[in-house]
Amino acid sequence: MNIRIRFSIYRAGVLSAALLLFSQACKKGLDYKNQDAIVPDNVWTDPNMIKSYLNDIYGASTPDWPFDGSDSDEGIDADAHNLSNYQQGIVTVENTNMKLSYEYIDRINYFLDKLSTVPGTVLNTSLNTQYVAEAKFWRAWRYWNMVREVGGVPLILGVQNISDLSKLFVPRNKTSECIAQIVKDLDEAIAVLPAVYTDAGNDYGRITKIAAMAFKGRVLLWYASPLFNPTNDKTRWQAAYDANKAAKDAALAAGYGLFGDFKNIWYQERNKEVIMVNQHFYPGNPIDFGEIKAGTYNENQPYLPMLLGFPKRDGSPLQLDVNRLSDPNYNSQFLKDFYTNRDPRFYSTVFFGGVPYVLPDQNADTYRKGETYWCVYRYISGNTTDRASYKSVLVTDFFRSGIPGYVGFYDRKGLDTTVADENSFKGQTDWLEMRYAEVLMNYGECANEIGLGNEALDVLHQIRQRAGIIPGNGGNYGITAASTTEIRSAIMAERFIEFAFEGKRSGDLRRWKRYDLLNAMGTRSSIYIVLRPDKKVASNELILNDSTRNKFYAAYINSLDGDDNYKFKYNLNHWFSALNPGQISQSKNMLQQNSEWGGSFDPLQ
Repeated sequence: MNIRIRFSIYRAGVLSAALLLFSQACKKGLDYKNQDAIVPDNVWTDPNMIKSYLNDIYGASTPDWPFDGSDSDEGIDADAHNLSNYQQGIVTVENTNMKLSYEYIDRINYFLDKLSTVPGTVLNTSLNTQYVAEAKFWRAWRYWNMVREVGGVPLILGVQNISDLSKLFVPRNKTSECIAQIVKDLDEAIAVLPAVYTDAGNDYGRITKIAAMAFKGRVLLWYASPLFNPTNDKTRWQAAYDANKAAKDAALAAGYGLFGDFKNIWYQERNKEVIMVNQHFYPGNPIDFGEIKAGTYNENQPYLPMLLGFPKRDGSPLQLDVNRLSDPNYNSQFLKDFYTNRDPRFYSTVFFGGVPYVLPDQNADTYRKGETYWCVYRYISGNTTDRASYKSVLVTDFFRSGIPGYVGFYDRKGLDTTVADENSFKGQTDWLEMRYAEVLMNYGECANEIGLGNEALDVLHQIRQRAGIIPGNGGNYGITAASTTEIRSAIMAERFIEFAFEGKRSGDLRRWKRYDLLNAMGTRSSIYIVLRPDKKVASNELILNDSTRNKFYAAYINSLDGDDNYKFKYNLNHWFSALNPGQISQSKNMLQQNSEWGGSFDPLQ
């Protein structure tokens, strides 16, 4: 099924009014039935139109590739100085608010209402029931996207009468009530939807029982996490554990699991790891990767936390002592470990200079087919930890300015490597919103929090085994954690690299209430790979080779933003967004502001 169809059906009353005005303007005798027009009431007499209405809900609700590494410690964008006010601790109701959106909740409620009147002669009972389940999944999805940001919101579960203005202003429900309704919708969807569709070819991309179970597990994991559960209520962790274990077990029984080749999760479509997907294809629903390609917008440039986050091949952490980089022997060994002795996921996630380019681009000044692509630096003058003391250089002339950017490393995960720069908008790599690895990691995190540390460690071992990390003599894949606290830290570290650039890191830090980790980093720092002044590099050399790599050294750059005072300064007293003040006013103050922002609504209730 092509769920990318952007098909909008407007409310019957609006279109009926428009049609009435049109018909009154027509002269008698010229009226005729336009077979090409969409008559709102007729939508519910045509199974294809009903399906198109549901497709519109899919099209507007399914997430897409996130290029948001700068929201956390994953990456930096080429313009630098791009930290938000919130990240810099500048927080006010005016600049830190969210406006609630009910457009598609309203459409879903309308869809559910109309389906209840559709006879079996138009839509058979089985398909009607399935569509209801899919719609309830998306209603849960829409509500959760608001609740996770602000806490409880008004629960509107039916079509509102727009002629009764007094009933349009609805107060906020408690967060606990919203979670209960989200879980209810998901449970009702789970009870109906298949784990795998019979017509898997045409229905690939539809929400399945497994997707609904996985999403339920994700929601309850958040609800058990410190953001919503500061008292560490273990019953929430138990509920989250039960949901995620059920999702894991059901997924395995249905044929889902860890796909053996991490790199090709994104390139071998419809593999067993895919649980929820946004299908990309050209033409129709392409994805533009131009934002992350080297030499263009340069978003998601991985810097020091991400570059060091991937362990060595034996699972042990890659250490960097910046004070020892001046020692040539230490520097040389660090670069060897950095480039040649890494977790294989590093090479699937990060693109770096000194290797053949992964795209078919050719440019006389920067890259020719068959050459090595370089994005490295030459020291010019000044403080060796100052970014301004270096400039990027070209392989064809290591004294000319080279590839733009701030780090010299780029986001490689999922990049469509078949399209050149001028066709970057034709990317076709599917976005995997949920994959089995997330279900597994969610289950492991919950297991650890209820005292099942061995189950959590087994999850970490499975993830690292698939990654290609060496098991070692103890068979622990470099994981040395033993206590609940140590395993929690190991899970945090593993999620950081397993889900790098998949839009999860910022949310994870928030639900853990660990923005202090970002504040403790200070400035956004990294390393530059610098060509030694007396060295030259041929166009076909590889930095993975010792002889070539020894022509370079690693330099520590204290601030990629060029300002020692520009850093993460999260205000740790604010974890939920404020409600948009204008929306509160429009509601005749029926909506109450969050207590963090001077209001009376407690998002923890």
